[in-house]
Amino acid sequence: MTEVTAPPAYHPRLSNEDLDPLREQKWGWYNIFAFWMSDVHSVGGYVTAGALFALGLTGWQVFVCLIAGIVLVQIFCNLVAKPSQQTGTPYPVVSRASFGVLGANIPAIIRGSIAIAWYGVQTFLAAGSLTIVILKLFPSLAAYATADHSFLGLSYLGYVSFAILWVAQALVFWRGMESIRRFIDFCGPAVYVAMLALCVYMLYRADWHVSFSLSDKELTVGQQVTAMLGAIALVVSYFSGPMLNFGDFARYGKSFKAVKTGNFWGLPVNFVLFSLLTVLTAAATMPVFGELITDPVATIERIDTYTAVLLGGLTFVIATVGINIVANFISPAFDFSNVAPQKISWRMGGMIAAGGSVLLTPWNWYANDEAIFWTLGLLGALIGPLFGILIADFYLVRGQKIVVADLYTLSESGTYYYTRGTNPKAVYALVVAAAFSFASVLVPKLGGVLTWLPDYSWFIGCGIGFVAYYAFSTATADSKVTTEATAEAAAEPA
Repeated sequence: MTEVTAPPAYHPRLSNEDLDPLREQKWGWYNIFAFWMSDVHSVGGYVTAGALFALGLTGWQVFVCLIAGIVLVQIFCNLVAKPSQQTGTPYPVVSRASFGVLGANIPAIIRGSIAIAWYGVQTFLAAGSLTIVILKLFPSLAAYATADHSFLGLSYLGYVSFAILWVAQALVFWRGMESIRRFIDFCGPAVYVAMLALCVYMLYRADWHVSFSLSDKELTVGQQVTAMLGAIALVVSYFSGPMLNFGDFARYGKSFKAVKTGNFWGLPVNFVLFSLLTVLTAAATMPVFGELITDPVATIERIDTYTAVLLGGLTFVIATVGINIVANFISPAFDFSNVAPQKISWRMGGMIAAGGSVLLTPWNWYANDEAIFWTLGLLGALIGPLFGILIADFYLVRGQKIVVADLYTLSESGTYYYTRGTNPKAVYALVVAAAFSFASVLVPKLGGVLTWLPDYSWFIGCGIGFVAYYAFSTATADSKVTTEATAEAAAEPA
């Protein structure tokens, strides 16, 4: 492997070609818009929107919750985008300002671990759609999709589908960010066409008449308000990973204005349209199939039209591949590269994540509620604290100023070196916030009380992380964490 030569002021332990500030930021608003289309237009997004009906809400209440939730997501994404767009650096590098140039490996490893687990899950879900398509084309292979022909919990045909998608995603990733940009520019619009076709087809089968009262639950006004607040929180929680990861993409934006414009069209506008198609399609499953189906893959399976199954299945395969690459491949690539920049390139970091996703055998634990809880549930509780610390550091402690060169130095005089390269105040804030965030998930699980609390774990972790970091940072006079000292020394943004 060729060693990357860092600029004279950059320490090799902190620098490589992928982690250094971008020399040119090319992405316009449409590229950001397409990024969000790839993130939103997925099986997971569809199921999340459809699952809100299970809370006992009517169609219009679900729609209101979706809009309110996505507006909050837009606001949070604009906040997290600015430091990365301003400096041209990915999340792990920006985190050096709060956690220290070496301490930033703590949030990087946490984020990378979460992404590995989700990468395997999303690949497994996409493989399920691909298996449906393969069986439509080659029905004689049905026996190889059963438990009688399986190994380590997955059928032989399941392995084939998983391997095809694993390799396809790796090839797209390996070609670099420009190829990924072109891929997501295509994915989002393609899924819109398929979603629109599926919606029109289902409405046609339902004689253009659907009811939005899809739940038989009778809720009081108070229960409706509680359910709607929980639904809004669910939307924000669903996007918690992409929100924290967004800096990895915002760094490519040619201007912060372009990023904000892309966020506007990609989040509230795009999500509202996608949600409308989702709600209409889910509502149509009642008169057509006699039951509410909130999984688009299951809906497609029930359609008896050969062409519809093929096109629908392939579309959702593409959709899931798109979100998997942008949400769970690129970010851990930066995270693991940040641990040892001269030994682990961005591409190698991504392949570490891809390899780890296979070793976790997601097909064995994804359907297990206990396994999901103790892995994704608890790991996900750390996303909120990391988000809160980043926002508090950049906007309150540093007054939106970052000394870019000091993000890459191990000199003790560097703004972000701290004690042994790690800022203890950020670590303390993370521990405190994580304790409350974990408790918000564990208490209802273990005690059977406050069952609504996990819906708000992201907000709890984010809020406490934000307050704790700011309190610790301003409790004592420290030239490395005060706005005045940093603002005076700040260089022009990269």
